[in-house]
Amino acid sequence: MTNIGRRRFIERAAVTALAFGGLADPLRRMLGSRAAWAQGAPAEGAWPNRPVRFIVPLAAGGGLDFVARIVGEHMSRELGQQVFIENRTGAGGTIGIDAAIKSAPDGYSILITNDNVASAPHVLKLNVDFLKDLMPVALLGRQPQALAVHPSLAAVNSVADLVALVKARPGMGCATSGVGSNQHVLLEWFARLAGIKLDHVPYRGAGQAINDVLAGHVLVAFLGPTALIPHYKAGTLRLLAQTGERRSRSMPDVPTLQESGFPGLSLESWYAGFAPLGTPPAVLAQLNAAMNKALADPQTREHFLKSATEPVGGTPEDLARAARTDSEKYARLIAELNIRTN
Repeated sequence: MTNIGRRRFIERAAVTALAFGGLADPLRRMLGSRAAWAQGAPAEGAWPNRPVRFIVPLAAGGGLDFVARIVGEHMSRELGQQVFIENRTGAGGTIGIDAAIKSAPDGYSILITNDNVASAPHVLKLNVDFLKDLMPVALLGRQPQALAVHPSLAAVNSVADLVALVKARPGMGCATSGVGSNQHVLLEWFARLAGIKLDHVPYRGAGQAINDVLAGHVLVAFLGPTALIPHYKAGTLRLLAQTGERRSRSMPDVPTLQESGFPGLSLESWYAGFAPLGTPPAVLAQLNAAMNKALADPQTREHFLKSATEPVGGTPEDLARAARTDSEKYARLIAELNIRTN
């Protein structure tokens, strides 16, 4: 076995141990020490001794960026080192995800992503599985998405009104935060069930999309509520539906798509932290503990709930199961819906 092959074997073993449990303590310590030695990672107890980078694969101003900044702010205080945000956008979030995968596995570059990490490989027909090249840290939050329209569509006050309008004006644009996002999947799923044609208008995050929707350049959008709720409350956008199983406490007056005549059409987004393959187990444990502590903080929870995001937390194993389940779900949906990106 070559040195590269031996290191890859060790890294895979460490991933299996963290994501699915069951490795004995002596072997766990050996693998962690070997990975740390091979990658030049800090010794146990030394992390962190410099700033930590959160790589966010979508633009500033959206739900993912908001979650990363709130959690990062709390962790900066908890760890005694600055946690800073680096927005690496493009290609449906895959540029940022790839940058995180290629980062040194030393605990100083952490991917904070949404479920694009599970959906994008299937939507974009990529011959990759990001989940095999990342180590789960913690599930940070969940939220529904929302269907919004510009107020210039004065006659559109419900999903049924929108369907009727698009049938009369097929090919209207619908904004999302990117190709490969769950909003992209929602758009195609909704259009198929409604029997309408909506043209996908992807952006590099909700922050960019919301500006064009507010300006009336795109009149319909599937976006996260973090970007939409302030404008909904101000009356500058109208929310027609949300995509969860039940109404969010942050949007009690907005019906679900299922309530609006589309039974079974339910899909939520999640936000999570992942580390590059080979990150020492001791560092992953510290990251997980710091993230869970941030999510338990009352101020963090209040900020999350105002944006219709439910704090989650938990173990790396919890995130591994959720991510793999959603990857399989997206593979099935994209095949059934025959979603294409060109």
